[in-house]
Parts: sequence; C-alpha cells; structure tokens
Amino acid sequence: MTMNLVIVESPTKSKTIEKFLGKNYKVTASMGHLRDLPKSTFGVDVEHDFEPKYINIRGKGDLIKELKTLAKKADKVYLATDPDREGEAISWHLAHILDLEDQKSCRIEFHEITNTAVKDAIKHPRSIDMDMVNAQQARRILDRIVGYELSPLLWRKVRKGLSAGRVQSVAVKIVADRDREIEAFVPEEYWTLNAKLRENAKAPIFEAEAVKYKGKKLELKNAEEAHAAESALAKAHYIVNKAERKERKRHPVPPFTTSNLQQEANKKLNFSAKKTMMVAQQLYEGVSLGKASVGLITYMRTDSVRLADVAIDEIRAYIKNNLGNEYCSPKPNHYSAKKNAQDAHEAIRPTSVLRTPEEIAKYLTVDQLKLYTLIWKRAVASQMSDAVYDMTTLLIDADDYQLRATGSILRFQGFLALNSKLSDEEKDTTVPYIEVGKELVLHKLLPAEQHFTEPPAHFTEATLIKELEEKGIGRPSTYAPTIVTIISRGYVVKEGKKLLITDLGNQTTDMLTQYFTGLIDIPFSATMEADLDMIAEEKANWVEVLRKFYTPFMRDVKRFEEECPALPPAPPEVSDVKCEKCGAMMVIKEGRFGKFLACPNFPNCRNAKPIVKKIGVACPHCGGEVIERKTKTGKLFYGCERYPECDFTTWDLPLKETCLQCGSMLVEHTERNGRKRKFCSNPECKNARPVRAAAASKQEATLSAAAKTTRTTRAGKTTKK
Repeated sequence: MTMNLVIVESPTKSKTIEKFLGKNYKVTASMGHLRDLPKSTFGVDVEHDFEPKYINIRGKGDLIKELKTLAKKADKVYLATDPDREGEAISWHLAHILDLEDQKSCRIEFHEITNTAVKDAIKHPRSIDMDMVNAQQARRILDRIVGYELSPLLWRKVRKGLSAGRVQSVAVKIVADRDREIEAFVPEEYWTLNAKLRENAKAPIFEAEAVKYKGKKLELKNAEEAHAAESALAKAHYIVNKAERKERKRHPVPPFTTSNLQQEANKKLNFSAKKTMMVAQQLYEGVSLGKASVGLITYMRTDSVRLADVAIDEIRAYIKNNLGNEYCSPKPNHYSAKKNAQDAHEAIRPTSVLRTPEEIAKYLTVDQLKLYTLIWKRAVASQMSDAVYDMTTLLIDADDYQLRATGSILRFQGFLALNSKLSDEEKDTTVPYIEVGKELVLHKLLPAEQHFTEPPAHFTEATLIKELEEKGIGRPSTYAPTIVTIISRGYVVKEGKKLLITDLGNQTTDMLTQYFTGLIDIPFSATMEADLDMIAEEKANWVEVLRKFYTPFMRDVKRFEEECPALPPAPPEVSDVKCEKCGAMMVIKEGRFGKFLACPNFPNCRNAKPIVKKIGVACPHCGGEVIERKTKTGKLFYGCERYPECDFTTWDLPLKETCLQCGSMLVEHTERNGRKRKFCSNPECKNARPVRAAAASKQEATLSAAAKTTRTTRAGKTTKK
C-alpha cells in the first residue's frame, strides 16, 4: 500500500489534516524549527558572504530521528509548513535534514485547513521558493548580528539581562518619544458656548454651537471672553443663514489583516496581541465540531485585504438569504492593500460563512467564540451595502456671532445591521430642517464650558501596532513578540491598557540614539523591511543587503564601546521591612522574575523574600491580611496571606465595606470598559454580581487552580508546586 508522509508544524494541525487525507497518508508535526543558528556562538561567517552555520536544535534529536525513519518508508514526502517566509525556511531545513533536495516538488501550501483546500494542495506540489528562504535567512542573520554584537555592550554599559533588536529598539523609541511629548505638553485653556433653539414654542428643541465671530473662527481663551460672548448671545436675534440637507454614506471596512485583528481585539475584547494570535492559531489549526475537526479561519498572518472569489460569492449569497437583497452591496466590494503590503495571502476570514458563531458556539471556548465572532462579522460586513444617513446642517446668525447645528439620522443600517449595539457616533442626533431667513427662538443659553487642550494619548498595544504598521516597522508576524519582549525586558511597563516607558527604556533609547542613528532611525528601519521584501521578490541579493548594513553598524559598535561611559549602578531602594536575621532595613532588588526584598548585608546575610502587597482588608474567612497575588500568566487576584491554611481567593478587589443586605464583604469589579462597580462577595446574596452558572463554575475552577499551582519563592519567582 502506498504511504505518503505530510509534515506540518503543529500536532493540532496534523490531527485535523489526517482526517481529510485518509489511510494512505501519515501526517506528523515538526514542532516548529528543527535547525537554527547556535546559541553559544555567533554562527555567521561574515568573511564568506555571511554564510550561516546551522545546527540541529538541542532536544529535537529524537523527533529528527523519527522523521527520518518515516521519510525513508514513505513513497512521497510533502512539506506543509505555514505559507509564509518562516514556514518556507522551516520546509527548507526539513528538506536538508531528510535529504529531500532531489525531490523538487515536495512543498505544498494551503491558506485554510479544510478538506477541499488540503486535497487541492496535494495535487499541486511545488519546489521550495529559495527567494522566500533567503529573505527569512537575511532577517534571522540581521537579528543575530544586532543581538550578538550589541546586547553584551548593553550588559556592560547599562545592566545585565538587557537585549537590543532591530525592531524592538525602534518600538521602545516610539514609546519613549510619545511619553516625552506628553510630559512636555502644556495645556491651553479654551471655552465653548452652546444654545438650545427652536422654531417656535411648540417646535422641537435642538442644540447649536457658537463657531464664528465677525466671520472668523471663534476662539474663547478665558472666562472673560466667554462671559462677554454669553452676554451678547443672550440678547441676540437668531436667524437661519444657511440650511443644507444631504445624504451621507458610510462604507463597510475591509476584512481583517493581522494588525487590524490585533488592534480590534485589543479595543473590543481587551485581548493582548499575544493572546489574539494564540487564539487565532487555535481557530486556524482546527477545532472539533462534534464528529469532524476543521479549521475555522484562514491563515492569520497576512497583510492582505483581498478575499477569494469563492469566498465572496458564498458571503454574498449568505447576506441575500439571511438579511435580504438590500443588505448586499450591488456589486462585490474590493479593497486596496496598503502600499508596502506583500499581499501573499487572503485576508483573515471564516473558512465557511455558513458556520455562524451561534451555530458553533457550543464547540468553542469563550475566547475562541469572541474572536471568531469578530472575524466572522468583519468578513460578512465587508460585502454588505453602505449605511445611509440623512444629514441636516444649519448655520444660524446671531448678530456678530454664528452658530452651527448638525444632525444625522440613520435611514438605512446597511452593514451596521450586524452590530448589536450602535456606538455614540452611530446614534441619531435630530436637527430639524428650517428654511433660510426664519427667525428662531432662544429656548436656553447653556453656561459656557471650560476646557483644556489634551496631550496625545499614551500608546496601547493596539495603537503601537498601528504606529509600527504605518511607519513600515516590522511585519505582521513580529508585532506580538516585539511587544512581549519590550515589556519583559523592562523597557516598557503596562498599566491597564497604557504602555509607559521606564527609566531603563529612556536610558537605553538615549544611548542608542546617540551612537546608533541608523539602527534606531525609523525611516532606516522601514527601508530595511522594504529590502527584505525585495529579496523575497527576487529583486535584491540577500548577501548585498546584509553587507550594506553590516559595515556601518560595526563602525558604530566600535565607537559605542570606546566612547560611551557605563552608567553608574542605581542606588538600591530601601524598604520599610526589617531583616529578621540581622536587623538591617531590606532593599528592593530586581531579578529575572521581578522585584524582591533582599538584605543589604549580602553575602554575610543571604535573607531574601518576595514583596507582599497588603491591601488593608481583613480576610473574611480567618481574619488574616488579604494580599495581592498573581497567576502563572501574571493575572492579578487576591488571597489570604495564610494560604494554604486559609483558601480565600477572589478576582475582584476586596473592600472594607460590608453589604447592607447580608453583612458580607463587598468587592469592587472592574468591567471591560473600565467602569468599577461594587457587589456583595456572598454569591447567595441578591447584591452579588450576576454571573452565568457555567461561567461562575469555570472562574472558580481557574482561581482555585491558580492558588494551588503557584507559590512564591525567596527571589519572587512564581513556579509550579
């Protein structure tokens, strides 16, 4: 019997694909990369055209042996790694390990894991694309050069444990520049003035804002000017100078690219970029829908907004059958990709629009359902008709002043019909159409309002990804790991959704800006990304691109090493905790796993312990102190300091207040929109937070597992028991 071997990257994907191909195919996983540059040495021969010295990754020996055995027994080997540059490089390494160079047609690719797509890929194998491989090699070697040459210098000049990277250093600079802009911002005072008007005593009331004075833009800079305008408008006659009524259309947005998905998931679902990509990977690789397992979305690393014709036809048929012909756009909507987009794959979409979120909800986790719903709605909306608004604008003369009133009424929902809740800008604001020359009645002059100009907002994960994409820094697959790295290295901290630069981030950015203008320069980084794209398109030689970067970079490294003075070590922060062994006041130190308390008399006294943050609330179970704790993934919860003797835990912030209904402790719950609400901690009380039984059971199990499987070591490290 014929036996064909198909090698994919993940075991989840292999299980799904094996069900499609039948008995003649064995599907196995490479578990990602099998060869890479060595960790202990540079691994790049600069003198001989940057030749990389790849080695098999430690710990993958048994897997490589197993793959070789399977490949020898197989009649045909297919390499089905991900359809991007990194996936192409993994296939190239697999071909080398398994001696497949002679098999020119061993590479297959598919952009969705469905029966049709996989079987069609098997029918059309191709050779490995060496241009894509070389583009990935160039990226890997660039990162190795920067990391290997620059990181040790940062260890010596700043502090141990730091790293520098071609993309991460630019990302840190972008955050640092924004925070400095906010710090230097000087707010300016201004005032606004509104009036409530109507056509007559029985006509509807509408609001208008004062916008001009003697034909020029009205600028009220202080209270005196505002009150003077207020007095004038109180006596003025209001006459309609211009009335305009027109139709405004709002077009649907394109289906998701990787960066758009990360941004929307952060804004609407409060998902980090890392979590978004993890859940998207699960949806792509396949989910069991009862008897069958199938990939629910197309490949999730893409910068394209293009949809396949088959997908467009299916979506448009679904809209007509389920929403009505009027909700489907007259002709298929096609969207233009951004200037630097590779456009190698489709946009992210459901593999079948007929698998509605409601239909498959019972098979998905809560997070999978949220993300799938977001992707499904965006793809369907992209082929729907425009939303139509009736816009009314009135310009009203009031002696020397002019006021403007603008209203909009949603006449036809179009693609907005998919939204269960309209945003503030989508809600109706009614302004009646009144003929020119009509005199209006002043119903009420609203008090002048004082405002101050605001600085630009701090970056969030969503806005930082948008900034990186707009400036051409990195690629869709690099955004999530870049954000994880700059936070884990201590260059940036995350407070709520905001990303804030640290002192370490500022110091490192200043050093790199002074000595490595090319590395940290945004246009230079964008040009480097464009060069990598040109390598993949066979328009540039990868060795020449590396050589062009390497020579000036090494010149900067030498200057940095010779001229840059090392920063003096920061004085330790003294805590208010006394060392119980020698009586000295313990200091706060920072290790690999965060901050902890240590005795300043080290090494004579080796006492060290975690920092315990008490919240000043007594445990309702035993009377001990309630402290902040964290799960293995860093999520904050609260528990009794006497654990494991006392098992009290809660996700919500315990308060000193008690419930008026039952006398139990109150807790403060923070909702996704940031709003805080108080509830009773007793689940039986009518003042308790309403939670579905299934969700409550899952939350309780997660919290219990978090409390049982984590402990804090003397150096503040959270580990498994």
